[in-house]
Amino acid sequence: MIKKIAILTSGGDCPGMNVALKAIVNVAINNKIEPYIVFEGYKGLYDDNFAKITKEEVKFIDRKGGTMIYSARFPQFADLKIRNKAVANLKNRGIEALICIGGDGTYKGAAKLTEMGIKTIGLPATIDNDISSTDYTIGFNTALETIVNAIDNLRDTSESHNRINLVEVMGHGCGDLALNAAIITGAEVLSIPEKKLTIEQIITRLKESDSKRSKIVLISELMYDDLNKIARAIEKELKQETKITVLGHIQRGGRANCAERLLTARMANYAVKMLIANKSGVAVNISNNKLNVKNLLEIVEMKRPSKDELLREYQQLV
Repeated sequence: MIKKIAILTSGGDCPGMNVALKAIVNVAINNKIEPYIVFEGYKGLYDDNFAKITKEEVKFIDRKGGTMIYSARFPQFADLKIRNKAVANLKNRGIEALICIGGDGTYKGAAKLTEMGIKTIGLPATIDNDISSTDYTIGFNTALETIVNAIDNLRDTSESHNRINLVEVMGHGCGDLALNAAIITGAEVLSIPEKKLTIEQIITRLKESDSKRSKIVLISELMYDDLNKIARAIEKELKQETKITVLGHIQRGGRANCAERLLTARMANYAVKMLIANKSGVAVNISNNKLNVKNLLEIVEMKRPSKDELLREYQQLV
């Protein structure tokens, strides 16, 4: 039976990380396992930056966004010497297992630790929803709600002033946030990595739109070098004022919504159960509302599912 576990958050923060931390701590203590937190992700493993944690300390953290144990980019973890020190720190404290909360990069680090004899479980936490093994990642639902609220607000002012709004959202190569937001808000034009539009195609779709005053062009980040160029081209062709809104990191902040908190608590509980069952080198997923685990490296190498069916639904709904 495992006596001590540690928890870390790594990579980009997202709503729900604190929910996961609280749930893991509570489930661990309820199963007579001592929980420890690692500050600043894999960097904290290397720096020996640990602390024992109690239920009282996490009692209210699920109401807060971000991660109370912080996160950090730490590419140095790819170095075997760095990982050896991290493993030594874990063993010196008698910590037998590690729950790693994050995305693909977090999973790769956890897989390396598994190879070195540390029991690991991953929890999928990224607003991008770009982990192919799970229907939803922690953070996605709340970030989507933030986007929808922003577009609804933009729609109000655009309708008042007869404007087009070019809205860029996050996704980091995955179009899930933009696509789902487009369906919900009725964005007139959508361009995502899975179906990128040229500037000419964007303009054509705007011309074909039945909307008279306000129009939303919703695009994923990292797709176009110059949004101003697109806006100028739209204004020239449609003779309609075009504004640019880059939502940026507000999508990563804020408290997790109800659906997020429920999903995260279930996933966290399952992660501890899997450790107790002696599972290691796997990550928790949810598929068709059922929890499961899959091998970390298998997940990292999985191809993302096709968006074609959802794109067809969007085209019918807009």
